[in-house]
Amino acid sequence: MNDLYLKRNIMCIDLKSFFAACECLERGLDPFKTPLVVANPKQGNGAITLAVTPYLKMQGVASRSRLYDIPANIKYFIVPPRMKLYIQKSKEVIGIYLDYVAESDLHVYSIDECFLDVTDYLKLYKKSDYELAQEILKKIEEKTGLTATCGIGPNLLMAKVAMDTEAKKYKNGIAKWTYDDIPTKLWSLTPLSKMWGIGKRMEKNLNNLNIYTIGDLAQYDKNKLKDKFGIMGLELWNHANGIDTSRIADFKTEAKDKSYSHSQVLFKDYNEVSIRLIISEMVDLLAARLRANKKQTTVIGFGISYSKEINSGFYHSLKLDTPTDSSKEITKFCNIIFDRYYDFLPIRKVSISCGGLVTKQGVQLNLFEEYQNTIKEDQINTTIDEIKNKFGKNSLIKASSLLPDSTAIERNTKIGGHHE
Repeated sequence: MNDLYLKRNIMCIDLKSFFAACECLERGLDPFKTPLVVANPKQGNGAITLAVTPYLKMQGVASRSRLYDIPANIKYFIVPPRMKLYIQKSKEVIGIYLDYVAESDLHVYSIDECFLDVTDYLKLYKKSDYELAQEILKKIEEKTGLTATCGIGPNLLMAKVAMDTEAKKYKNGIAKWTYDDIPTKLWSLTPLSKMWGIGKRMEKNLNNLNIYTIGDLAQYDKNKLKDKFGIMGLELWNHANGIDTSRIADFKTEAKDKSYSHSQVLFKDYNEVSIRLIISEMVDLLAARLRANKKQTTVIGFGISYSKEINSGFYHSLKLDTPTDSSKEITKFCNIIFDRYYDFLPIRKVSISCGGLVTKQGVQLNLFEEYQNTIKEDQINTTIDEIKNKFGKNSLIKASSLLPDSTAIERNTKIGGHHE
């Protein structure tokens, strides 16, 4: 088998309806018989349901919807979120995981979801990965009262998708996938957003290429995907074919190279349309900093934090084929990451980083671009930087910075807009 096909024993464990289950347990209620919704009641009927009990899910009520989306004939009661409670319960469960594996073999993906690499423990416990999963899930329920589902696979991706799409179908909440299951289980997934790492916007982009199932994606020309989406296009193709070379150890290594980063907590909730302006403005600042220090980036990191009531988000990085200090290029790659992972939830924080820095040797030409256009963009950027350095950051602004959702002018004023 190709070296790209790892052969590990990975578990992905998710705590079912975690927030809602915690609230039920605190009240001595059974989440499988209780119509409880976790949401901020102060936000009225438009509040986001952060979690609903399995009882409500069985009636077709989805988490992360709005209260007004719940059918009028379904009766329920609302409780406000208590993050301290959820964090404490999460720590209790993580303590159980650490009874079975070392911290180096545990990756906490979110407050209610973890990956465990149990490859090197099966001989010790004299159990198969499936039997060990049964024991761990039983221990979670006995010690905390919470129920969980588990996906098992030869790599992180396969374990995650098995958990997301199949584990909930079984009474014991466990589904195991092998590479032999790729044609029958992975490729049949549709819509595309059922697949870990494909958001609604990326799904739409792929649909425009007549890609509607994961099988369609797996059989699409990977070079065309790379031309369209860059290195992320190759990752999409790999994942569609069950290929994931990442290891839990990868998440334990901190970046050693210097990077330029910028994050912004927003003064209101932004959506997928208004956030584009904020991304563009933040990239302009980072790109100007790169050019001022004669640096270019080869790794772009981009992350979103949702509204504080939701307490989640994402952060992913993208390695570039060619170093760049171009605002246009960096913005394009940030938007690619955003389109892939955004969940259509209210946004309160944006984080962008430019890493893998290299010293700029000259204008990096792309064979598929006009030479004159590349030189012209570099000259324009240099001129804009010189004007702003001399007369202040607000001396030259884009027309979009005058729009209501812009934060550029106010931010430039706070950080000092004039340099002598």
